[in-house]
Amino acid sequence: MQLRHLHDWPITENEALELQNSLVSRIDVSSSLGSFDFVAGCDLAYHLTDPISYAAVVVVRSSDWSVIETRTVTREVKFPYIPGLLSFREIPALLAAFADLRQMPDVVMLDGQGVAHPRRFGLACHLGLWLNVPCLGCAKSWLIGDHDEPGPDAGDSAPLTIGNEAVGVVMRSAAKAKPVYVSPGHLLDIESATRVVRASLSGYRHPTPTREAHMVANRLREESRASG
Repeated sequence: MQLRHLHDWPITENEALELQNSLVSRIDVSSSLGSFDFVAGCDLAYHLTDPISYAAVVVVRSSDWSVIETRTVTREVKFPYIPGLLSFREIPALLAAFADLRQMPDVVMLDGQGVAHPRRFGLACHLGLWLNVPCLGCAKSWLIGDHDEPGPDAGDSAPLTIGNEAVGVVMRSAAKAKPVYVSPGHLLDIESATRVVRASLSGYRHPTPTREAHMVANRLREESRASG
């Protein structure tokens, strides 16, 4: 997959905040996504003691949700964990995995936030700008916004809002499971992001694309530990 260069990577919190503020105006969450054949899920696992991440990108086919390509990268983590700036910590490794990808995805899903973010620039926004591909966040944890509890069945959802602004939905991804927080990142709107997640529900809390990537990243970490 051909990647364009968006920016150099900052090394301080202030530099990262300045970069976020300069890029947020480029985010597009008004575009409708049509049909999609290939969905890339991505996730990272971390070494338990050392600053090392294990990134996985898995492409699945939407017709049967089978895995057609997997790419992994083991990489040193160079940016500290700072709430609201997770993309600066995780995207470099993810980009290295995407660079090796042969099948161009129609849409990308990750375990993180899109515009449901204090500065409207979550991980899915930042990655979407780098890839120039529709990108959405499907996070397991709440970061910001108000919502009612969604219904009890898989696919039930409720709006996620910040003030009077709709930023996503809260969705029951599996019956009786805790909900996930879905928000568009770039090049698609809330309705499209919701449709992609609902179509890929797996019976587990993770939708299929991010569930597959989560398992691959964790397996890579365990194999690394086993090999010493």
